[in-house]
Amino acid sequence: MIQSSLKRAFHLRFDKKCFISFLHCDKLEQRGCGDTRAMKGNQNLKKTVSFIIVLSLLLCLGIPVLAEGQGSRACTVIGADLTTDQITTVYQRFGFPRGTVPELLLTNAEERFYLEGFIDSAQIGTYSISCVFVQLMAPGTGIQIGTSNVTWCSNEMYVNALATAGVNDALIIVTAPFAVSGTAALAGVYKAYETMLGQALSAEAKQAGTQELTVTGELAEEFGAVSSSAIVQEIKSILDETRAMDDYQLEQRIRQIAQSYNVRLTDTQVGQLISLCRTLASLDVGMLKDGVEGVQDTLGKIGETKDQVVGFFEKARAFLDKLEKLIDKLSALLGE
Repeated sequence: MIQSSLKRAFHLRFDKKCFISFLHCDKLEQRGCGDTRAMKGNQNLKKTVSFIIVLSLLLCLGIPVLAEGQGSRACTVIGADLTTDQITTVYQRFGFPRGTVPELLLTNAEERFYLEGFIDSAQIGTYSISCVFVQLMAPGTGIQIGTSNVTWCSNEMYVNALATAGVNDALIIVTAPFAVSGTAALAGVYKAYETMLGQALSAEAKQAGTQELTVTGELAEEFGAVSSSAIVQEIKSILDETRAMDDYQLEQRIRQIAQSYNVRLTDTQVGQLISLCRTLASLDVGMLKDGVEGVQDTLGKIGETKDQVVGFFEKARAFLDKLEKLIDKLSALLGE
């Protein structure tokens, strides 16, 4: 499926100026594309490269394609307010046609049930847009995440929050027909996972997972997703120790952990982490520690993949710099 998709993706008209402009965005406004046809070519190329990047990330993370005969162990959850065309777009991003696996709907009311109190109401909105694909995997697989059109939640944030909620051994893809924050997708994963297991996750654990995602996301806006997720993960790993601390002692410990990542927290941020820590300490601490250990391999793969992607694009841009100079020289010689 992936190979044929990549072949189709490359069957596009090549436009030299637009291709170079895509990877040199700072030059796009100065140079532009010569005509309407070129602009459309540039837009198509952006979509194609984005599609290829998503597929590459999924492959690098070891995420498998939907296996034949696995329909009973997989399902999608679709935002209830999407149009038919938007749903078609979402399934294109999932990589398989609608009807391949069971489909559930997620309403805005269901999203609010999990998110209100943790996320600003304006950010939740009044429409259900986010969509997820969830496939149950073999024991020991861990949580594997792929995202597309998600602007606020990182893969690390999802992995940590879902582990807190009790989700494990699952392949999860989060997407939408256009850019969304991704917070509501957490409710979609909960619904899919519980439906397939035939039993509910702990309500307290799900609320804790939502709180963790929100706190980590707000920290990530200032300090980045990797450092913020690592700070929260370390706090989760020492709950046996922090449970016996008073708020002042816990504040000092949190600041110490943050400083080890070169992060200086405000009093408000420390307060959010203290509140999260108290919430987590009320859960099954042993289960949480197992969850922390269980996601380390996944988080390591995410980091390795990011390094590989960054390195790829650095090399690609260097190559295209040389290619552009060569084409300009040839164009000059040919009198273009």
